[in-house]
Amino acid sequence: MRLPIVLVTLPLLVPASCTTGARPELPPASYVATQEVPGEEYVIGPLDQLNIFVWRNPELSAKVQVRPDGRITTPLINDMPAVGKTPAMLADDMKLALGEYIKDPIVSVIVENFAGTFSQQVRIVGATEKPAAIPYRANMTVLDAMIAVGGLNQYAAGNRARLIRYDRGSGKQREYALRLSNLLKNGDSRANVRLQPGDVIIIPESMF
Repeated sequence: MRLPIVLVTLPLLVPASCTTGARPELPPASYVATQEVPGEEYVIGPLDQLNIFVWRNPELSAKVQVRPDGRITTPLINDMPAVGKTPAMLADDMKLALGEYIKDPIVSVIVENFAGTFSQQVRIVGATEKPAAIPYRANMTVLDAMIAVGGLNQYAAGNRARLIRYDRGSGKQREYALRLSNLLKNGDSRANVRLQPGDVIIIPESMF
C-alpha cells in the first residue's frame, strides 16, 4: 500500500536587513561653512524676549517676554498675539492697535533672546549628555547641535542615530541615517551634515 505524498511549501525566510531599506544619508557639510547665507525670516516663539520701541513715545515702549500662550501685553495693548509672526508683522499689528490712541505711531520690534517656535528649533533627544531643544541658526550643522548638548553619553549608539525631517513639499516626515560616533569620536567630516529648522535628532542607546 502506497502512502500519499504530501508536498509542504515552506515560506522563504529573508533576513530583516533585506526587507527593510536602509535609511538614506544626507550629503556632508564642511566644518566651517564655505559661504554664509541668511536663514529664513525669524518667526517669534513663546518665551522670546522682545524690545518694543515706539518712536517719541517712551512711555509706550517696553521690554516684554512672550507668554506661553503666545501673547504679549504692553502699555495700552492687552493680549496681543505674537507667536507665529515676524518682528515686522508684529510691529504692523502694534502700529494699528496704537493708532487708536496716538497719531501715526512708528513701532519697531527687536527680538533680544531667542527661543523660536518648534518649527524653528532643532531637538536632540536620547543618549546625549543633555537632551534639549535649541534655536536653529543659519548654516547650523549636526556638529553644532551636538556641541550644544554636550555630545554623546557613554551608552550612546551614535552610528545608529537618525534625523527626522518634515518635507514641506510632500507633507511627510522623512528619516535619515546619522553617523555621530564617526563624527565625534573619529573626526569623520563626511558624517557632518547640514540641519534645517524643525529637525529632530534621535540617539538610541547601545544594547551592549
